[in-house]
Amino acid sequence: MAQARKQLASALADAGKEPAALEARHLLEGASGLNALELLTRGDEPLGFERAERLQRFMERRIAGAPVGRILGRSGFYGLDLLVTADVLDPRADTETLVNAALDFARARKWTGPEILDLGTGSGAILCALLDALPDATGVGVDLSLSACGIAQANLRRCGLAKRSSIFCGNWAEALVGTFDLIVSNPPYIALTEKSELAQEVADHDPELALYAGSDGLDCYRRIAPSLSRLLNPGGAALFEIGWRQAADVAKIFEADGFGPTEVARDSGGRDRVVMFRRP
Repeated sequence: MAQARKQLASALADAGKEPAALEARHLLEGASGLNALELLTRGDEPLGFERAERLQRFMERRIAGAPVGRILGRSGFYGLDLLVTADVLDPRADTETLVNAALDFARARKWTGPEILDLGTGSGAILCALLDALPDATGVGVDLSLSACGIAQANLRRCGLAKRSSIFCGNWAEALVGTFDLIVSNPPYIALTEKSELAQEVADHDPELALYAGSDGLDCYRRIAPSLSRLLNPGGAALFEIGWRQAADVAKIFEADGFGPTEVARDSGGRDRVVMFRRP
């Protein structure tokens, strides 16, 4: 198996898929049914015909542009192993910026039993990460896609968080009642005019419902903003992932509804990635 892993990493590197060694390990884990430790301790064992065939299919799909998460049907996010399907976004490292900012705020407040709302929850990745890190928190996720709601529920069960969470199918916050201490969202924010600029792995494999938001990419923020004042508890905060050039425009939308000033968090590449609004 060690030789198969080495050959796979070389093929992925030649195809420009990086980090090739890490991707090779994940694909070999999926094809063999073994975890990382087992691959190390059983590296001298032959891969076997069926596993080799499966690995070959995985390699071909990856070289053709399919993301590793789509090939395996699961993806790592904030230390959690989450199910992903064609109905939800494949969670990305940029979104961990949102989780980090939300956790920093929540821990600074020293809440007891904070209530979290995740708008456009998709796979439930953000909600799972927050509930996992805040063991006394409860959470609600909302998504327009019934299929996405099913995946979010499955991931919450997978992470042992189902008893502290609920998932609802709906159009943003329109049908919600009650208030929350922390509101988070990674809404669609790509402009339709930018569709041709997207990486193949995104454009060909992520659901359009989770990507595009009108001619300027801001439609979802406009839909959410009017509901924020009735949903957010005093002392709470709302955090939104944004496109890296959208901070000023998103700030204007929420400031028009009485929220401000805007705080901005940057991703690992130094780009604006999250805006936060506090309620005094």
